[in-house]
Amino acid sequence: MRRPVSTLGPIALDATLWDEPTTGIGLYTHCLADALQAQGVALSLMGARTSGDHPRGAQKRTAWTLGSLPRVLRQSPPPVYHALGNFNLPLRRVPGTAYVLTVLDLVPLDMPSTVSKPFHWQFRMWLARSLTLADRLVCISECTRDDLLRRFPQVEPRTVVVPIGVDHVNVPELDAAGEDFLRALSLPKDYVLYAGSLDVRKNVDLVLDAQERLAAQGRPFTLVLAGQSWFGSGKVETRIARLRSEGLDIRALGYQPSAIFYALMRRAALFVFPSRYEGFGLPPLEAMRLGTPTVVSTAGSLPEVCGDAAPAVDPDDAEGLAAVIDRLLGSPAERRALSEAGPRQAAKYTWARTAEGTRAAYDAALRHRR
Repeated sequence: MRRPVSTLGPIALDATLWDEPTTGIGLYTHCLADALQAQGVALSLMGARTSGDHPRGAQKRTAWTLGSLPRVLRQSPPPVYHALGNFNLPLRRVPGTAYVLTVLDLVPLDMPSTVSKPFHWQFRMWLARSLTLADRLVCISECTRDDLLRRFPQVEPRTVVVPIGVDHVNVPELDAAGEDFLRALSLPKDYVLYAGSLDVRKNVDLVLDAQERLAAQGRPFTLVLAGQSWFGSGKVETRIARLRSEGLDIRALGYQPSAIFYALMRRAALFVFPSRYEGFGLPPLEAMRLGTPTVVSTAGSLPEVCGDAAPAVDPDDAEGLAAVIDRLLGSPAERRALSEAGPRQAAKYTWARTAEGTRAAYDAALRHRR
């Protein structure tokens, strides 16, 4: 088992989302930390709200990273500080510490209308500074790496691709309350699931377009939406309410705990995820690991990650999505084939491999510390 270059202390890991409601970055933080520790890497968790080695308390994440974190690092410089949030390295170097930054996507730059203006400018300015300081940049897909190098070609020698894992997903075990909740939903056997936030980038409107088309043709289906509101989700939420009032069977369940979330995913006839862009696209890979037939879009990293194990449609092709949904709902044999192909594709992505690639990035950062 290869370990990081000999160090005088543990790797300092950005844990600013450790105690927060689970988001993609929060899940990445927890799973990466577990996998690194399983491979013998000592970690110091930095900036969690109440836990870890250096909790930030009531401070906001940005204020802590810019103000308090540099002082903490200078007091006892770690060999490596690894920031996980796309752009959030300290603004100055700490002597003796190598900097590693994970870049998940460049959505605020490439799709600025999907984030607030303040966050767009924060991302733009802070990322530019972080790229000048990072000794190694970890991109979670070839797609993200290509997007990064298109804008910042000078960072190519310091950039590596380390895909994330999906083997945190297992067959869910529900307690009695969870079973009662799902039973109370009275879902039909062959429902279609979308899971993720309801922001514009996720393109939930395309699923609604497909549902409207099929309902008009006399082939309705039940659509379950599991995910939280996000920036810009008001328009799609208004549309969902209108479609429900017109008789479409849409169950908007909001954010659900992981056991419920994965139970819904495993029991769905289809999982549909027509996002306009993903730096990786974990939800469809989670569904594929559970054996749920999955349909994605041709955008972003989704073809790279899902391969041939998930049919893909153009993110603007509502007619095409409706046709795929209708065909698969009517073909148990094709769904079985996708149920077998999905877990094989998902098995390529493990957190152990993510940890190995991350450790290699630490090695390189320590060797070429600037």
